[in-house]
Amino acid sequence: MSQFGAPRGRTCSRSPRSRTLRSVATLTSAVLAVTVLAGCSSDGTEEAPAAAQDNAPAARNKVADGGTLRWAVDALPTTLNSFQADADGTTARIAGAVLPSLYTLDGRGRPQLNPDYLESAQVVETEPKQVVLYKLHQQAVWSDGREIGAPDFVAQWRALSGRDTAYWTARNSGYERIEKIERGKNDLEVRVTFAKPYADWKSLFTPLYPKQVMGSPNAFNDGARTTLKATAGPFLLTSIDRKSGDVTLGRNPRWWGQTAKLDSLVLKAVPRADRGAALAAGKLDLAEIDRSTAERITLALRDARAGRNGAQAALAHGPGSAIAPSKALKSWALAHGSDEKAEEVQAARQKNQKAVTRYATEQDALAGFVVRKSLEPAYTQLSLNGESGALADERVRRAVARAIDRQELAESVLKPLGLPATPPGSHLALAGQAAYADSSDALGDQDTKEARALLADAGWVPGGAVKKPAGAKDGTEAGSEAEKAKEKSKETSKEENKEKAGAKADGSSTDSKKKADTASDEGLYIVGDDKPGAHRALPAPVIGAAGPENGTNILTSAPAAARQSAALLARAEALDTGTGPGRAAHSVTKPDRGVAGAYAPLGTAAPVTAPEAAQVLGKDGKALSLRFVLPSGPGSESLRAVGDRIVRMLDAVGIRTQVTKVADDSFFKDHVAAGDYDLALYSWPASAFPATDARPIFAKPEPASDGSLLVEQNYSRVGTDRIDQLFDQAAGTLDEEEARELVRQADARIWAAAGSIPLYQRPQLVAAKAEIVNAGAWGLAAPRYQDIGFKKAESSKGAERNR
Repeated sequence: MSQFGAPRGRTCSRSPRSRTLRSVATLTSAVLAVTVLAGCSSDGTEEAPAAAQDNAPAARNKVADGGTLRWAVDALPTTLNSFQADADGTTARIAGAVLPSLYTLDGRGRPQLNPDYLESAQVVETEPKQVVLYKLHQQAVWSDGREIGAPDFVAQWRALSGRDTAYWTARNSGYERIEKIERGKNDLEVRVTFAKPYADWKSLFTPLYPKQVMGSPNAFNDGARTTLKATAGPFLLTSIDRKSGDVTLGRNPRWWGQTAKLDSLVLKAVPRADRGAALAAGKLDLAEIDRSTAERITLALRDARAGRNGAQAALAHGPGSAIAPSKALKSWALAHGSDEKAEEVQAARQKNQKAVTRYATEQDALAGFVVRKSLEPAYTQLSLNGESGALADERVRRAVARAIDRQELAESVLKPLGLPATPPGSHLALAGQAAYADSSDALGDQDTKEARALLADAGWVPGGAVKKPAGAKDGTEAGSEAEKAKEKSKETSKEENKEKAGAKADGSSTDSKKKADTASDEGLYIVGDDKPGAHRALPAPVIGAAGPENGTNILTSAPAAARQSAALLARAEALDTGTGPGRAAHSVTKPDRGVAGAYAPLGTAAPVTAPEAAQVLGKDGKALSLRFVLPSGPGSESLRAVGDRIVRMLDAVGIRTQVTKVADDSFFKDHVAAGDYDLALYSWPASAFPATDARPIFAKPEPASDGSLLVEQNYSRVGTDRIDQLFDQAAGTLDEEEARELVRQADARIWAAAGSIPLYQRPQLVAAKAEIVNAGAWGLAAPRYQDIGFKKAESSKGAERNR
């Protein structure tokens, strides 16, 4: 999984001491990942995760002792140092197995003290300064025999504090708040004193590296990229084979905790597109997979239960299923003919037969696997680039958000997999986490009418893409010119008809009356009027004292849209302060007839049906069109399918999109992070420490001296001072309930700003051999590596001691 930090230039952190660069997992997952951590319900209720873990849990005495498990990763690690910008998912997996994690995540994604390393950790003083006292496990040692202690804490703090720029660190949030670290009453106690209060202190020192890695810039920058001089986990790093693409982890003989059940754990670099074949070939035991591979395994299991072998399955749903008997007969005849096509047909038949045979063999092998599924601790979002263009107007961003049916999108991705399809209600936590609270009504649900009202208020109206007549300054003047032209046309027509008399003249008069009562492309019409198109008569618009706006020159229903905009801010404010009428009820979508009172320029056809009403909107002669960037790779089919649905939803309110499909390796780096997009789909991880981890993602961009924006990791480039203040306040309070409330308030304002629209929690599909236990789709939890293994055979005698 290739990842990278924030690109240079337009995207950079505000301060070396406050930056938190998140690695970017490109492509198939389109996910930005670092430590997956946090969050809490505002009313104190214990909300369950959206989906439970699916990892075949088994007691340790039911797990066989020994064996090697081959686990797929996206790529070999470019570095073993988790705090460098190019650290990736493989880096994190190795660190989890071989290095201390003082806190790990439970099934709800909440940090829990790890008793393998800590006897206790707590805030022992708050005045005059916050002091945290760590009491280490008495047997905790590094693989070289040295005790884990204060020198390791000090070395990591100095490397990550940001004070020494010789360390090439990618993230240091929290470490810059530490004032000093010292030994406690004995070598097993570590006292950490903070210069200012830090709520997320539990996020620090995980993973913890030995002082040999953190003690000098050279060791940190270069040494830890390829090797670790000491480790302290249930496994240790045995070897990295660049040729075979394997990272081998073996049991740690100095491990003081419960012994790892496996003899060794091999991480194999296998691209996701190749994992189905690798599983079938017996090269993998455990692998995260895509939907298509999951479907093949499901079919293989179904066929096996029905008594069908792979050859029969190939004819039922494999390559052979597409060949009708008539086509097969024709192909045989051509292959055995005497013309020049015979050789070509024979080659095609041989190729097809090989494909059928290969499919049959693979299906037989895949029947030995199961698919374990849950929801990842990450959500896919629609990002709206608010730096410039139409989306710089928050009304347009809100309109885009109100045009999208998040429930439909979530169901399209998750329902076919049998997973819960409730859209996330928070940017900062997921259901089950401590900080989770649904604040989505600060923006509102899908509502076509409201979306159009917002667009109209922003000046984007049907027909607005047509250039205004010369000299026309607004809708009223344009309408006046149109009326003058109409009157002149009528006068000319009267002159031409003076020579006509009798019944012919009467007929002309009748036709004129009909035209006056029929919709035409002359003059103006009122969008949303109850007399659309040719079905009903269209009265001439009244502008002036008798008009709906009492003489005000208006192209849109500004008062209604303005009230709606103010209501959104009021909702966010109510969530922010805890006052106000509370959360608004869900909107009920009514038949959409456009924005009442919005006038369109001369020549625009009146809306007749819903599809016709979804015509291009424009403003000042420019059409409203947004550039939608999507990855083009083979692992991004689901993302592109969601993109297609979004395009149709935006079409329904008159917003056109220009879909641009780009290479996977450039999607994030060259487009999202660089700001070269209007709309984009990618994912963020949830965090157990949102006040720390989420702040740079939603921080208000600041102008740089060269005219560019310093956006940290806020790739939507939408933020406010108030959101920044709420994050800072949440990170600076030691009252957990207060911190959670401040995070909830920040989330409500993030919703109202409409720079990021969470769509669905990402599915987590894992293929595992049926006999593998304590491994699979962990959901929000962290793996417990020493418990992973193979189920003990039923015939085994006696009970293995609980090691």
